[in-house]
Amino acid sequence: MKNLHHNVVIVGGGSAGITVAARLAKAKVHDVAIIEPSVYHYYQPLWTLVGGGVAKAAETVRDESKYIPQGVTWVRDKAITIDPDAKTVTTEDDLNISYDYLVVCPGIQLDWNRLPGSAEMLGKDGVSSNYTYELAPKTWEFLSATKKGTAIFTMPSGPIKCAGAPQKIAYLAADYWRSTGVLSKIDVHLVLPTPGMFGVPEFAKVLEQVVARYGIQVHFQSEVVEINPATKTATIVNNAEGGTKSTLDFDFMHVVPPQSAPDWIKSSAIADPDNPAGYVQIDKNTMQHTRYPDIFALGDAGSSPNSKTGAAIRKQAPVVVQNLLDHMANKPLSASYGGYASCPLVTSRRSMLLAEFDYTLKPTPSIPLIDTKKERYDMWLLKRYGLPLLYWNFMLKGLA
Repeated sequence: MKNLHHNVVIVGGGSAGITVAARLAKAKVHDVAIIEPSVYHYYQPLWTLVGGGVAKAAETVRDESKYIPQGVTWVRDKAITIDPDAKTVTTEDDLNISYDYLVVCPGIQLDWNRLPGSAEMLGKDGVSSNYTYELAPKTWEFLSATKKGTAIFTMPSGPIKCAGAPQKIAYLAADYWRSTGVLSKIDVHLVLPTPGMFGVPEFAKVLEQVVARYGIQVHFQSEVVEINPATKTATIVNNAEGGTKSTLDFDFMHVVPPQSAPDWIKSSAIADPDNPAGYVQIDKNTMQHTRYPDIFALGDAGSSPNSKTGAAIRKQAPVVVQNLLDHMANKPLSASYGGYASCPLVTSRRSMLLAEFDYTLKPTPSIPLIDTKKERYDMWLLKRYGLPLLYWNFMLKGLA
């Protein structure tokens, strides 16, 4: 085993890791390293539009090397254990990396194994998911080929990245089917584990109008728990009715898998022992670990109870960096994250409402003079073109 040491080690080179590294570089923090195995960096929010046929997958991927900040060491490897007492991270390629300070942001894990039958059907027989780069184009292939029958859009219980994504693809599909004159021939079902369309009433009201407009049947407090490849049926559990089960035949299905912290995080000492999903135990405002003060976490793997979105990361990153700088200087932590998240809810191929909210679940609009609680074409343009531009050119460079 080879031993290395860095002042600050960042586990994960996705949105959170790159953004934090860029901000640390601007703050002149020395000897920062990112542990990240992937040679590609993905702008995942656009995968919904890829699945809806209004963007190309190639637009969402770039070389990771272009976004590693100058002066930051890239350890192109996969972290597999963290020992917070020894202050070390070990990797798949047998590196033992010690640190003075650690930032944990490895992202979230897609638990396909928790949805029986899904792994066998993905990418064939009309079943796809926008939650991977490879499958998002398949969603459009299957969606555009569907002319009649039954379509099911699923959402699992528990935290997932971009909780609006399971709905957005349903609206993009229904809008396309309506434009091609086949929506009346397709029985569209949206299966949601929640008691309403959205956790913030102001946005839920708009989405209720959207599903009514498309004639989508919504199964509230329900979840698809099994897919049968042989019969092309989905088993749905209705938790509002004591766990009663029903089955639906389908011709097209968009599947969203259950999600959790990566397995190796779950089994580590930094995980929240009271949370079976195994997220890194942090203070929801300071983003500092509650038991190991030299560790901070952000993004999808953190235990903070915000919606898991890229917009949340954009607000968390400056808090993490400022508090890390304060901690390094033995000062009280001065920055606080209020739970801000943003969910761009695409409701058609030309309209979107922008759901912005915080820990209080109250709307927290950030764009002046525009009512983003309404479906708007300018918000669609923001989703399609503005936000990717902001991401690649400003957020990942520590400028936004």
